[in-house]
Amino acid sequence: MVGRASGGFRASEAQPVTYVELFFDLVFVFAVTQLTALTAHDLTPGGILRSLLLGWLIWWAWTQFTWTLNPADTTHPTVRIVTLAATAVALVMSASVPQAFTLDALWFALPYVIVRVLGLGLQIRVELERVGEDHGGVIRWASFSTIGLVLVLVGAVADPSVRPWIWLLAIVADLLAAAMAGRATVWAMNPSHLSERHGLFVIIAIGESLIIAGTAVANVERSVALEAAAAAAILVASLLWWTYFGWLKEGLEHAYAHVPPERNGNVARDAFSLAHFPLITGIVGFAVALEEIGTHPDEPLSTVVLASLGIGVALFVGSSALSLRLAGGALLVPRLAILALMLAAFGVLAGLHVPPVWPLLVVAVALFAIVLTEGAGPETERIPQGA
Repeated sequence: MVGRASGGFRASEAQPVTYVELFFDLVFVFAVTQLTALTAHDLTPGGILRSLLLGWLIWWAWTQFTWTLNPADTTHPTVRIVTLAATAVALVMSASVPQAFTLDALWFALPYVIVRVLGLGLQIRVELERVGEDHGGVIRWASFSTIGLVLVLVGAVADPSVRPWIWLLAIVADLLAAAMAGRATVWAMNPSHLSERHGLFVIIAIGESLIIAGTAVANVERSVALEAAAAAAILVASLLWWTYFGWLKEGLEHAYAHVPPERNGNVARDAFSLAHFPLITGIVGFAVALEEIGTHPDEPLSTVVLASLGIGVALFVGSSALSLRLAGGALLVPRLAILALMLAAFGVLAGLHVPPVWPLLVVAVALFAIVLTEGAGPETERIPQGA
């Protein structure tokens, strides 16, 4: 049951994720699908760099709003209105992802800045309701965040050839703002809400990767090779789900719940906001590979698509392990060792020119080994039982 603190914007007790937050998340996952399509059509070093820059901006806008709504009362009409307004603006941003590195970049950059400003404004308003608490962290966060926002706008009006470097500076500014916000600040974060928001984003993104693959093969002639590749792809997606939702999501939430109050802001930043970015990047890489496999199921994968599959899966599974470790959980050595063996196997496959179903089966075997290995270990070895 969500309660209001004196009718304010801040919830008086922990609240679950609400539908307005899920609605907001769906628009950002649409941005991720746009990013996947952009990456698939420009698998060059420059294209991958541009996708990483865009991916960070999209992710940072989403994760900032996640922090904003974590302590907020999302049943409050004003909070809902601001969130829905940000959702509408984010839809324009998401639809404009293909224009981000063209002369029309302001169609992406300006909505991005507006979403960030709406989130910062609401976040300050919610935090100021913490009577008797030090508000220095949120003030530093908002102040230093303006540097990155200005750089995003500057990059949008600059020549496209220099835009990636200006936006790279914006990312550095974002990281600086996050570091400054965590200095000697106690952030009131609800572990269950934080874990659930990230879990929902991950599951929707995995689902969208399958939709992208399904759309790509909708008009492809049916064949045994296509059916085999599709079955292997669904198996891999299911096992990816298991490596995160089988136990790790709950383990991550439990570990974060045991973090001392004076460290909860820094740990939330590192384990969720930062460590989940390469995880989502891994989903994009996986989706790019699935799209190519779906359209050419009987042709050997190019080196870059094979790398997209292997590195994408490794990023997803490895980053989830990093997230747990940063939250205070165990280092999942078997998981990392199996991933290393999988990547070594991909190095061998690169020289064999085999059909796509075989790399997918190698991934499936590796993920199944991880599920079996971690399923055999006691929970107490992986999750801290106290501060």
